[in-house]
Amino acid sequence: MTNPRSITLAITLGDPGGIGPEIALKAVHGKTWPATARFIFIGSRAVLSAQARRLHLPTPVAWIPGTPAPKQPALWEPDSGMAGCDGRKFRRIPLAWEPGQTNRIHGRAAAEWIRAGVTGCLAGWFDGLVTAPICKKSLHLAGIQYPGHTEYLAALTHARRFAMLLMGGPLRVALVTRHVPLADVAKALTPAAILEAASLAAEALPWLGVRSRRLGICALNPHAGENGTLGDEESRIIEPALRVLRSRGVEVEGPVPADAIFHHARHGRYGIVVAMYHDQGLAPLKMFAFESGVNLTLGLPILRVSPDHGTAFDIAGSGQANPCSMTQAIRWALRLARRKNPWARA
Repeated sequence: MTNPRSITLAITLGDPGGIGPEIALKAVHGKTWPATARFIFIGSRAVLSAQARRLHLPTPVAWIPGTPAPKQPALWEPDSGMAGCDGRKFRRIPLAWEPGQTNRIHGRAAAEWIRAGVTGCLAGWFDGLVTAPICKKSLHLAGIQYPGHTEYLAALTHARRFAMLLMGGPLRVALVTRHVPLADVAKALTPAAILEAASLAAEALPWLGVRSRRLGICALNPHAGENGTLGDEESRIIEPALRVLRSRGVEVEGPVPADAIFHHARHGRYGIVVAMYHDQGLAPLKMFAFESGVNLTLGLPILRVSPDHGTAFDIAGSGQANPCSMTQAIRWALRLARRKNPWARA
């Protein structure tokens, strides 16, 4: 019997003033990982070293791009010696550890580290990417005009179809709209958007190892619109998309009222629930997995998983951050890296 090959994961530190460095170090050093697991942090040595000292954990050794990953955790701090996946050269960004703070420089650093992680995955150096939380405001201050990680990763990998899948406890939830104000959700919903999210969810089921191939599709309105008396989005937008999905052989059920669908999903009726907007899907999932939910980006040619929480600037640097969600993200990344990504390019 041959020994399984090693799996190398890149872990970006996220916003350097948030809890990303802390949960990354705690997750990697706080569990006994398989002997085949290799971890490369991507970020600032100054920031990670300061956080490691505060936690009484070892500072990772340096890693050179393209070389084999060492058995002990290592760190890559991108500099101007090479170009990224978008053709632009990396920039070394001097940083001091400032927990609880963020600004334009932090946003630029977080973006550079994401770009480095994607570059390494596309080059074959890494088998997957685990990303610590970023701050959307500092990213925008740095001139990165994407709503969040998902859209930025899609742009860097040239993915035309992509969706967020959140997993926690007994639930798996794909989102049709992501970070959209509630007042704009109905305007953002289209049959094409529902088709994209649901199709990607169906394609992901074998990768995730889920037995059920049935998707549960959330209604938008209370009581699924009550035959039009509480809104017509179900008949006008959602049902046309479901007819197309069924014609393509996708097993779907819906639109199901959101106050009932998650009860059925909890008991195994659906492999994935497709929610129309962020809080519709995330509120029930976080009831089950507030500290252990993970986010998997569907549609990318690379594997990307992240914790399902934010930067928590209010506790950054205090040592109080719970690494459970990061630990779960790493577990999922190690598992999925050994399976065929349905969107990987030959």
